[in-house]
Amino acid sequence: MQIRISWPAGNITATLAGDTQTGRALAKALPLTSTAHTWGEEVYFDTGVSVSRETDARQVVEPGTVAFWTDGDALALPYGPTPISRGNECRLASPCNVLGSLDGDAGLLATVRDGDPVRVELIEQ
Repeated sequence: MQIRISWPAGNITATLAGDTQTGRALAKALPLTSTAHTWGEEVYFDTGVSVSRETDARQVVEPGTVAFWTDGDALALPYGPTPISRGNECRLASPCNVLGSLDGDAGLLATVRDGDPVRVELIEQ
């Protein structure tokens, strides 16, 4: 499953595993619009989707990971260190369900500003 994430200064696509409880719940909610928040080198935003933490949830992920923060019903898109990272790792606020990864340069997310409108839509295959 592919999604497009758009904000005023750009957009990026991501490839997600649609065969998880979180992936299916997110797909049903698309398209969605939200307001971006930034936390260090992470962009996150509310999805209106509420799911449980999956057994393979992780707190430390690779840059460009598409994660679902169950504590905040939000997509979390880290592209570098957050305020709680140790060194250059991407450490999320708490363990998150991993959905997939961004296609291309995750550094594009640096152009997202706190408060920007964000749209997430399914890309038809």
